[in-house]
Amino acid sequence: MSKGGLNSLNSLISLNSRPGPPQKFCAVCGAAGDLWHYGDATVHRECAAFLPKPESAEPTAAYQATSAQPDGTGCQVEIIELPQAQRYRRVFAVLQMKCPALVPVERWHLAVEDGRRLLATWGTQAEALGWSSADLFGLHTPPDKPHATYNRLSRYDCTGLCWLLQGRPVVALTTNTAAIENPDTGSITTYRKHNKPALGPLGDSLDDLK
Repeated sequence: MSKGGLNSLNSLISLNSRPGPPQKFCAVCGAAGDLWHYGDATVHRECAAFLPKPESAEPTAAYQATSAQPDGTGCQVEIIELPQAQRYRRVFAVLQMKCPALVPVERWHLAVEDGRRLLATWGTQAEALGWSSADLFGLHTPPDKPHATYNRLSRYDCTGLCWLLQGRPVVALTTNTAAIENPDTGSITTYRKHNKPALGPLGDSLDDLK
């Protein structure tokens, strides 16, 4: 074989013997496969639940993941939640993910924005006063075969506070009530989380929020 041919063969062998990208393994179970990056850890999606949940005093991402593809591409999902009011974190994260069935999309968007503001301002106090996730974000459970005109928000007795704010701020909170200010008039409406009428608001319940 000529010297030139030998050099070409050696170059080919060197090219083919280059090491490939290092094999990645799940930080939880140690197996390879379709892995996702969760912060600094690379894990299977189903293993992510076993990772420790970091806490922070500042607003942070409740769920942030990027698919680990060989070419560096992938999808990213991010849901923002507030670290205040630990009691409501999971429910609020789910609420941001998808509009509940039989609820107008525009009301869902408003509820998410109102929920962020409410938890940022009153989340810790609401938790201390015993407000549940249902009190803040609850909705009526729809019937198996709802009528064409059925709307889950029409059942005021089962509707949580955030669905009724519609951009209006809460200015005071007690164990059983929330004071809601109407910026246009300066009037205050009282939301009562117990003993709400089934057919709609009465008296000062939520007339200003219609």
